[in-house]
Amino acid sequence: MFKYVKQLTSLVAMVAVLFAFTTETMAAKKSKTLKNTQKKGFVRCGVSQGLPGFSNADAAGNWTGVDVDVCRAVAAAVLGDANKVKFTPLSAKERFTALTSGEIDILSRNTTWTLSRDADIGLTFVGVNFYDGQGFMVRKDSGITSTSQFKNGISACTNIGTTTELNMRDFFNSKGISYEPVAFEKADEVVAAYDSGRCDTYTTDKSGLAAQRTKMTNPDDHVVLPETISKEPLGPVVRQGDAVWEDIVRWSLNVMIEAEEYGINSANADMMKTSENPQIKRLVGSEGELGAAFGLDNDWSLRIIKQVGNYGESYKRNIADTGILPDRGPNQIWTKGGLLYVPPAR
Repeated sequence: MFKYVKQLTSLVAMVAVLFAFTTETMAAKKSKTLKNTQKKGFVRCGVSQGLPGFSNADAAGNWTGVDVDVCRAVAAAVLGDANKVKFTPLSAKERFTALTSGEIDILSRNTTWTLSRDADIGLTFVGVNFYDGQGFMVRKDSGITSTSQFKNGISACTNIGTTTELNMRDFFNSKGISYEPVAFEKADEVVAAYDSGRCDTYTTDKSGLAAQRTKMTNPDDHVVLPETISKEPLGPVVRQGDAVWEDIVRWSLNVMIEAEEYGINSANADMMKTSENPQIKRLVGSEGELGAAFGLDNDWSLRIIKQVGNYGESYKRNIADTGILPDRGPNQIWTKGGLLYVPPAR
């Protein structure tokens, strides 16, 4: 009898442990942000106030860009429709407050990943969707072809509340050059000030310079100097405290990058279901149950690829074909000499 009771007690204990583990696992799959997003029926995405190639609205209010596509990928994954996104244009100064306050759930706005931003203000960067660096643009008729020609008293236009301000200060101080900062909150204000001649140079990320140059009265009158003065890894950001939502956004971007690596695109994704490559089959949902890790169905990644495309398609559509930066440079996948390298979806 004692032996029986002892065995029964052990069995109950094992069941209790198993139940506790299962409950904990199920709880880990729950996401308040995901639940609220599915209830609302759209993803709340913070973007720039207009940066061609990254996040820019046309006259009809349709948003396009590589940053926009990150949010569209998340919408495809969690709502089944990449178009179910509400875009909120934000200045550099406003962007982090909008995210921490709950006004938006993803910030995908050409934002540099730094230690202080990642650790100090309750945010988490989930990846890099564009490797960049800060540079300077000048007028061709200035005769300046290098930053080594900058002189004391030079005026520089830039944005308030960005790493650009700090990098600019560090650069000029390290060179012993006195300068006059001309800073504005809105990007279009910076462009207008530089274009009107209020400052001698315009400094921001090089991708931004290439994009904003298209807005100048005479784009061909301006040139981006060859020097790069900083590292600017740009990527999407979420609030800390919702690990499942964080993973969903991270892996939505990763799927786009890895799909390009394996040659999966919006046109052939369905056909790839019969591939003999297990990694390809996992990416298109015909093998494994990766969606369960987020509380999603198994077609979540297939929808991203079919509706938004792989990273290469997004880059071509938004940046290369628009003439902003035809050469992908470091934003090529690693198998072709670039820096884009993500963990495997398995």
